[in-house]
Amino acid sequence: MKYNDLTVVKNTRPSRKGRGISAGQGKTAGRGTKGQKARTGHSKMPAGFMGGQRAIMQAVPKLKGFKSFHPKAEVVYTDRLNDLKGKVDNITLAENSLISSPYVKVKVITRGELSAKIELETQFASKSAIEAIKKAGGSFKKVEILKCPKLEAEK
Repeated sequence: MKYNDLTVVKNTRPSRKGRGISAGQGKTAGRGTKGQKARTGHSKMPAGFMGGQRAIMQAVPKLKGFKSFHPKAEVVYTDRLNDLKGKVDNITLAENSLISSPYVKVKVITRGELSAKIELETQFASKSAIEAIKKAGGSFKKVEILKCPKLEAEK
């Protein structure tokens, strides 16, 4: 047997600190001499505590305002729908460059005259826009937002 073949099992019993000089961790018990960290309870200081000095979280100025995590709906006006026919949904609106992507919220708002007979399937529409669509002989149906295939593939 060689010295490097020996397996040393660590003593699992915790060391008893502060139990006299001969115990190996007597008197100051490895805390050094004096100061805040030598005292009991120093490990229970709140996060960001800086020794009684004003904490960094209090010293840094706060950001004003509010940032909503809910994306706003993209607006489509009724007079822009005159060029479309039949079923109009997010995909159709995106193909005709009326919205940025088929995977966003869409709200239809009244502006100008609507003469095309369309079956609108979007997330939102104003009351006056729904009336204008029905007056032109069309219909409105509220649908869910399309799920993005990239996000579905990642899950």
